[in-house]
Parts: sequence; C-alpha cells; structure tokens
Amino acid sequence: MATEEVSKPPSLPPYPEMILAAISALDEKNGSNKSAISKYMESKYGELPQSHASLLTAHLARMKESGELLFVKNNYVRPGPDAPPKRGRGRPPKPKQPVVPGAVLPPPRPRGRPPKPKDPLAAAVAKATSGMPKPRGRPPKKAKADPAAAAAVPPAAAAGDGAPKRGRGRPPKVKPAVATDVA
Repeated sequence: MATEEVSKPPSLPPYPEMILAAISALDEKNGSNKSAISKYMESKYGELPQSHASLLTAHLARMKESGELLFVKNNYVRPGPDAPPKRGRGRPPKPKQPVVPGAVLPPPRPRGRPPKPKDPLAAAVAKATSGMPKPRGRPPKKAKADPAAAAAVPPAAAAGDGAPKRGRGRPPKVKPAVATDVA
C-alpha cells in the first residue's frame, strides 16, 4: 500500500480568483453571465468538483453582496475604479464633526433609560417600615376620608329607607306568586 500513490486533482485556485479571471478573460462589453463563467472555468481548469454549480452560485452571490461584482441585466461585471462603494442597508451614519485638538469634550451620555427621580418621602417610609413584618391577609377597607361628605347625606338615605342591606353574591331568583282559589 505504501507504494501506491493517491492521485490528487491539481489544486485549484479559490473560486473568487477563478471568477474574476473568467470575467476579465471573457471581456464582454455588458459583462458575463453565470453559464459563460462556468464554461470558461471548466475549459481552463478541467476537473472541477461535483458541487461546482452550487459553489459558483454561492460565490457569485457573496461577491455581489460584498460589492466585488455588479449584477446588471443578468450579467456580472467588475465595478469600475470610480464606482461608489456599496453601502449596507438602512440609514447611513451622520457625518462626524472634526475634533479640534486641545478641546474639552463633554462626558459621553450614559446608555439606557435615565433613572427615575427619588421621592424622599417614599424612601423615608420604606426605611421606617423595613423592620416591621407585613400583616397577613387582605388589607382592611379604607374608611371614608371626607367626614363632611358623610354628614351631607340625609339620615333617611343613610338608614337605607327600610330596604334590607344587600348581601354578597347573586341575589336569589324571585318566585312568582301563585294564585289560589278562594271561594
């Protein structure tokens, strides 16, 4: 087994280099399409991997996204030297003002939401009640805060006008009165 030599295919240059070489060698006015690039690569480099078609597609898409190639009318073209650089998605950043040497800059703004202002009364109450245990159960109902409003109610209405106090929950269903024969 040691005497056998494993025949490796000749090493291929990276796909981006092969693609750029194909576009410059074909030198078409409107650029080269994917099939022309593929045929050129097959004729020049001979044995290409089985996944050549998918590799070529992926590398062309990556080069198009990075700005190395332009995609115009289904053809790939190398951008000219005076072409503007491809910028990313979204809003472009604001231009920065040049900093004058020796100028004192204000401290940068901290990140995140600013803290709420502290209420001194709430802080004092929290500190005073921090040692006490909380009572169990539901807190009692608050009494009427305004005694003047309670005095303004007439005494007859306060007594309930003879109507029984309503209990909790759904009231019972009212049964109709049954007529009786009295003769």
